[in-house]
Amino acid sequence: MKAVVLAAGEGTRLRPLTEDKPKGMVEVDGKPILTHCLDQLVDLGAEEFVLVVGYLKEEVIDHFGDEYRGVPITYTHQREQKGLAHALLTVEQHIDDDFMLILGDNIFQANLEDVVRRQEEERADAAFLVEEVPWEEASRYGVCDTNKYGEITDVVEKPEEPPSNLVMTGFYTFSPAIFNACHLVQPSNRGEYEISEAIDLLIQSGRTIDAIGLNGWRIDVGYPEDRDEAERRLQSAEGEVAEATSD
Repeated sequence: MKAVVLAAGEGTRLRPLTEDKPKGMVEVDGKPILTHCLDQLVDLGAEEFVLVVGYLKEEVIDHFGDEYRGVPITYTHQREQKGLAHALLTVEQHIDDDFMLILGDNIFQANLEDVVRRQEEERADAAFLVEEVPWEEASRYGVCDTNKYGEITDVVEKPEEPPSNLVMTGFYTFSPAIFNACHLVQPSNRGEYEISEAIDLLIQSGRTIDAIGLNGWRIDVGYPEDRDEAERRLQSAEGEVAEATSD
C-alpha cells in the first residue's frame, strides 16, 4: 500500500520554529516530525511514499532525497495551501489503489495498524482513526457522527455546535474514490477545500466509511507548546522501554 504524507504547510502558528523551515521539519525529540511519520509508515508496510510539499519544499526534498529506509519517495507540489482536499488532488496521478494518508504535522503512538487492517478487509471504502475529545474542544476539528456499526454517517468541519465529541485525527486509509469526491468539493467559508467535505460526499454516495477508535495518543503539532508536549511524551515512552529492558 502506498502512503501519502501531506507536508506543504507553512506552520504560521509554530513560529518562530518555522521561520526558516517548513512545519514538518520542526524537530521533536531530535528528529523532524516527518521522520516520525515516515518511520511509522515504513513499519506499517508502506511500499512507496508520495510527499506533498509546498512552503520551503527544498528543505524536505534535500533532507529525504529519493528514498527513506529503502522506500522510494515521489514529491508533488501544492503551490497554494487551499486545504487538505486540494492537497490530495496533487497526488491523484500517482495513486491507483488503496492508500494510507497521514498529516505530516501529527505525532502518533497509537493503533494505526488497525486502520490499515480494516481497509485491507475490503469492508470499507475508507477508514480512519477517531478520538474522543472534551466537548469544548470539538469545534477545532472535523467532527464525526457514527451509527451502531461504527460507520461514519456524517462529518462536519469545525462546527460551532458540534454534533458529537468524536473527531478525526490525522491518519486515514482511502480507496481512489476519494479523488472523485475531492474534485466535487466546493470552497468552505474559510476558502479551503476541506477533506471532511470530500468524506461527506463519499457517505452521501453510499460508500462505507469506518471509524477506528484511538488506542494510545496523538498530538497535532500546531503550536510550540504542542511540540514540547509531544517531545515529553516520546521521551517518557523511551524511558519506560529502557526501564523494561533493563529489568
